[in-house]
Amino acid sequence: MSEDRFDAIIVGGGPAGSAAAYVLAKAGLEVAVIERGVTCGSKNMTGGRLYGHSLRRLIPDFEERAPLERRITKERVSLMSASATTTLEFDCPSPVGDSASWSVIRGRFDAWLASEAEAAGATYVCGIRVDDLIVRNGKVRGIVAGCDRLECDVVILADGVNSQLAQKAGLAKPLQPMQVAVGLKEVIGLTEQQLRDRFGAVGDNGTAWLFAGEPTRGSIGGGFIYTNKENVSLGIVATVGDIDYSGISVVEMLDRFKENPLIAPLIEGGELLEYSGHLVPEGGYDAMPELFGDGVLLAGDSAGMVMNLGYMVRGMDLAIEAGHRAASTVLYAKRR
Repeated sequence: MSEDRFDAIIVGGGPAGSAAAYVLAKAGLEVAVIERGVTCGSKNMTGGRLYGHSLRRLIPDFEERAPLERRITKERVSLMSASATTTLEFDCPSPVGDSASWSVIRGRFDAWLASEAEAAGATYVCGIRVDDLIVRNGKVRGIVAGCDRLECDVVILADGVNSQLAQKAGLAKPLQPMQVAVGLKEVIGLTEQQLRDRFGAVGDNGTAWLFAGEPTRGSIGGGFIYTNKENVSLGIVATVGDIDYSGISVVEMLDRFKENPLIAPLIEGGELLEYSGHLVPEGGYDAMPELFGDGVLLAGDSAGMVMNLGYMVRGMDLAIEAGHRAASTVLYAKRR
């Protein structure tokens, strides 16, 4: 592998990396994607809700092809105390166009998007960690992975939150505690009847439910539930710099959230299928790093492209669009 040379090397096989690989491969470039996980999506744990506008521009018929779970037709936002809750609800039975969104399981979705890029001609190498960048005369010329050195014309860093490579490229600074959150998520299996009775999940319709207040003991962050086909994704997101003020750990926050009188009946009798944790960028625009340097671009979480407003949490659609734009920038530069 160390003797190969590529037009572009993409670090990270998440939505940003695979979107960039898809665009570049379709344009005929030699593209390699280096993914640290055993498979694309194996270490990702987004809640997760996908707004379809950016994927539609990339793959217009994705609704028929992608492994989507449920179309979100019911929105709920709850303000919680330990014993009481006020909930706002919005129903849209037939969301269409750019307003449509779906719940997804990242392990399945990321693997599918990677397969689309592979079919277009991209090369994926999984289970490999990129340790460093090759830099000559101030220009990024490739990557170092263990004993291998791969050279290329451009590197796209889509390696997720707290990218050490972005820092080595001089584009990013170490994240501060108030610029990042820690998320814990459980996937809990429920029957079709339970999903229907408890969440109104009929057919392929689903619910996105966000919670503020008690889930994080009043500190910055909140809880979430997304309905999937055969389970729910339930979790907590808490800003790292604010956790100490709550007096409990994030693990305890999640346990208390599940025991809340509103939540406990919703997951009663469910089977724990998955438990995971991850960092989430949430510093906003002011915390975004430089997006490009000589021979290198950033996309997705590595560039802080997540919107966490409490009543709206989104990042996958921004990552896909960022990967698309980064690849388009590379193609534009090659034409000049």
